[in-house]
Amino acid sequence: MRAFIRSIVIGVLSFILVSGCALFAPRHEAQLKQATVEGLTAVLSQREVALQTMKGLFSAKVRGGILPIASRVEGALYYRRPDAMRLRGFTSVGSELFEFVQTGDQFTLRLPTMHRVVSGSSSDMSGLGKIARPFQLSVWALGGLLGIRTIAKDETATLVEDGDRYRLNVSGPASNGVQVLRRSLWFERQAWNVVKEERLTESGSVEAIIQYEDFRAIGGAAVGSTASEGQLRRPFKVSLVDGKGQGSVEMTFHEMIPNQPLLSTDLAQF
Repeated sequence: MRAFIRSIVIGVLSFILVSGCALFAPRHEAQLKQATVEGLTAVLSQREVALQTMKGLFSAKVRGGILPIASRVEGALYYRRPDAMRLRGFTSVGSELFEFVQTGDQFTLRLPTMHRVVSGSSSDMSGLGKIARPFQLSVWALGGLLGIRTIAKDETATLVEDGDRYRLNVSGPASNGVQVLRRSLWFERQAWNVVKEERLTESGSVEAIIQYEDFRAIGGAAVGSTASEGQLRRPFKVSLVDGKGQGSVEMTFHEMIPNQPLLSTDLAQF
């Protein structure tokens, strides 16, 4: 009888030990996803089209003097896919600092404090003078929020394991036709969110480094998704460092309202 009881006890202890190894195994290892270039490209494409419209409220901290009108900005964002965006900036007491409207390749910037209105092409903002750089950087920073641009037809991508992340290196033709690295995207391996983006010039120098943090579900399910695919998620904190050493921008969103109809006044033209 004692031998029988002893064998039961030993069996139970063995089961607990084996089960314990499984129970206390690092959970993150089991949750890591394996990726391919095609899979991550598809993710970018799906997330890009999932957001058709956006209204958002944010605060921005600007360092290094790249934005001469204010170091702290309270802002409002209006966006409609594929290429219509309106940004408005205010002081902490509600005074209007700027209004930036972009449709396609054309933009208009109004600066009430400077009594100035400038229009032009977003591919050439030289008409803005010293303030061209901060507005170009702001548009890039918002890219990860609105949907990071997927791989273009003239681009190629390679995948590298970089520690506990995947790095997608995207190359394309330079002005002389030679293939150069244009940007790198770092994906975390639980949900494949892009947590870092690096943009490069044709010469290979860093144009800007963008960090995406504090991912949250917004609204209902993403456009075109099923219930099992979950809600639309976006980063509520975006930090950008200028590769030319002219400063940095940190945007923290307080509210995002996705895929709701926009009023005609939301994207009003001047």
